[in-house]
Amino acid sequence: MKLQDPDLFRDAALIDGRWIARTGLPVTDPATGDTLGELPDCTADETREAIAAAERAMVGWRARTHAERADLLMEWYRLILGNTEDLAQILTAEQGKPLSESRGEVAYGASFVRWFAEEARRINGKIIPSPARDKKIFAMKEPVGVCAIVTPWNFPIAMITRKVAPGLAAGCTMVVKPSDFTPYSALALARLAERAGIPAGVINVLTGRPEAIGAALTESPVVRKLSFTGSTRVGALLAQQCAPTLKRLSLELGGNAPFVVFDDADLDAAIEGAMQSKFRNGGQTCVCANRILVQSGIHDAFVAGLAARVDALRVGPGTEDGVDIGPMINAAAIDKIDAHLADAFELGASRVTKPRDLPAQYADPVVLAGAKAAMRLASEETFGPVAPIFRFDTEEEALTLANGTPFGLAAYFYTRDMARAFRFGEALEVGMVGLNTGVLSNEVSPFGGVKASGLGREGAQEGIEEYLETKALHFGGL
Repeated sequence: MKLQDPDLFRDAALIDGRWIARTGLPVTDPATGDTLGELPDCTADETREAIAAAERAMVGWRARTHAERADLLMEWYRLILGNTEDLAQILTAEQGKPLSESRGEVAYGASFVRWFAEEARRINGKIIPSPARDKKIFAMKEPVGVCAIVTPWNFPIAMITRKVAPGLAAGCTMVVKPSDFTPYSALALARLAERAGIPAGVINVLTGRPEAIGAALTESPVVRKLSFTGSTRVGALLAQQCAPTLKRLSLELGGNAPFVVFDDADLDAAIEGAMQSKFRNGGQTCVCANRILVQSGIHDAFVAGLAARVDALRVGPGTEDGVDIGPMINAAAIDKIDAHLADAFELGASRVTKPRDLPAQYADPVVLAGAKAAMRLASEETFGPVAPIFRFDTEEEALTLANGTPFGLAAYFYTRDMARAFRFGEALEVGMVGLNTGVLSNEVSPFGGVKASGLGREGAQEGIEEYLETKALHFGGL
């Protein structure tokens, strides 16, 4: 990395404004396997220190006016945008995605900081008419308290800002545990938050493996909320661990998004939407199209068109110009993709894209025809650039296939029939629906799922409510 500001690459955890440098957690570049650096493998004791620091900082932070917190968040926003290139370089180095996507993620992550800076000024209570003449009832909004933030490796900048910014706007303080694969993005954001004037202890960043840190966060009665993005299995485990202290939970968990193309769809638009949804970040997104369902009348044309687009994708290191798909995050990701492909081929799927000879850390983008519900990729997230095509005949069949999963994060469908648009969209059992679009995520709309895909919403006005409690004040004797 050739950073304009090397100070943003921090080989240290952050607790109460102190940068703690220690080896123990190596972080590697997925494109090369080279070690980027070593960070502290923080312990339960250091986690408790961070919680105590956040508790102390909470007193002064919640006492600031909404406008003061908004101004500090806006300064953080400006610094993030002003350091886009360095942040993108760090993100690509540790995560692998192409630099063009990393730059886009920086802008996307910054948009949450700006949005919630604006929302900070609009945290309002209300007066409720009392049933008694001599009483008044006030409903006030207060910060939840100290929050634990646990983020994934696939969007290490955006997932932090989407959680931390609303919490700060509400008056909460944060203990952040980024993925041990991609901690440097979180540390760079924390450094910029310091420069923005956000006080010590308001944001603490713990690096290390999740077991000791997670246990200390979930068992602490001081931590009043946990926000986690990751697998359903880990989310359920964290919910169990938080139950004794009855923490507020926001869980954005696994997905198995259907992408449905009806015969009356705009073919070119549907193919473009599938490319955007399926192959962004190499298919390593929770809302990517995991199952592509295409009606019989348009099936062959769609498969041919999608295969041609996928064959044109360029795979390579994220730092090279023109690369569309970088390396997968690690060998385990490659193993899962290979296992899904082997199972699909054994059960009758056929490959319609040209095979490539790629180094071991890269996954070959593939379009599969003849996908069936019995295949593993129909019920499990592949989290890679594999696009299985399922043929269907009727709308009822498509709906049964689309909803035939315990997950309910996102779904997409393409049609020009407005009656079907309302009918099918309302029948999908998901938290987010894309109609004639392959892109769902932005700061102004609520993001989250139903069923096994989680609890709560991020972004939009709903995002800040997740960090607020409502207190009813009853005034008598008036």
